[in-house]
Amino acid sequence: MKLEQLRSFEAIARVGHFTRAAEQLYLAQPSLSRQIAALEADLGVSLFHRGPSGATLTTAGELLLPIARRMLGDAETAREQMNELTGLRRGRIRLGAPPTLCVSLVADVLAAFRSAHPGVELHITEGGSRSLVDALNESALDLALVVTRGPDPAVHGTELIPLLTEELVVVSAAEMPWREEITLEELANIPQVAFNRSYELRMSTEAAFSARGLEPLIAVEGAEMDAVLRFVERGLGVAVVPAMVVIGRPGLRSARLVSPSLSRTVNLARRHDIAPSAATAAMQEFVFSTVDRLAAPGTELARLVTPTRRR
Repeated sequence: MKLEQLRSFEAIARVGHFTRAAEQLYLAQPSLSRQIAALEADLGVSLFHRGPSGATLTTAGELLLPIARRMLGDAETAREQMNELTGLRRGRIRLGAPPTLCVSLVADVLAAFRSAHPGVELHITEGGSRSLVDALNESALDLALVVTRGPDPAVHGTELIPLLTEELVVVSAAEMPWREEITLEELANIPQVAFNRSYELRMSTEAAFSARGLEPLIAVEGAEMDAVLRFVERGLGVAVVPAMVVIGRPGLRSARLVSPSLSRTVNLARRHDIAPSAATAAMQEFVFSTVDRLAAPGTELARLVTPTRRR
């Protein structure tokens, strides 16, 4: 199999049409068709169902697609490693993270990294932790920050480095009367702004209420992270969010959630079967240093965040 054949195969699978794939790859369609025919002959299987409305993957094509994407990603990684021998004056980092981390930890990491290495392109993918791990294993990402619960996180095929344990807090508008702590039972009777159900944070808080036989009072349901924070600032309700989200937001105030307290572990995820490129290794160090700075004694987060990375 040749890389140009796999690149053509992946493009057709992505757009579902030979002509549009040829246009994206700046190839004549006959050349693209010959590449696919040669690939199918080499493998001894048909990869596409061809029809007047386009092309769809056969069972063999569906099996090949994640492998092809991983091989193309590995080839791109090799190419970038050669480029980065010049000293990180160019290159690319593809970092994935859940929305709850993109508005907190990731923003600080990227600002520091960009200042030190302005020539390196930064590509950010937001998503759930499970989908980010899948993308990492398909070489669609270089690194990911993912959230787990419990002391010993483990994800098949991926190395997880626990960075910190972060408490969940209850946030309200800054001008509202509030207190230092609130129990889960008390929280259930306060109008809440609830996240979209695609958020793992929403599911974990609902599980905590259910375990206590409680039914939360929902004022607004189905919002994304930015909207949740804006609605809370406008006094529409309170919300349960990770502690780091509150930093730098004067329109919000927070209370610790107790009886029970809820927390999550933030991990750096990376593939253990590929040596990191120079840019990836540098990004890892910026993640580590940013976590150390945010959780240092005397900081606003020190009582709500516990570093867990082994030194």
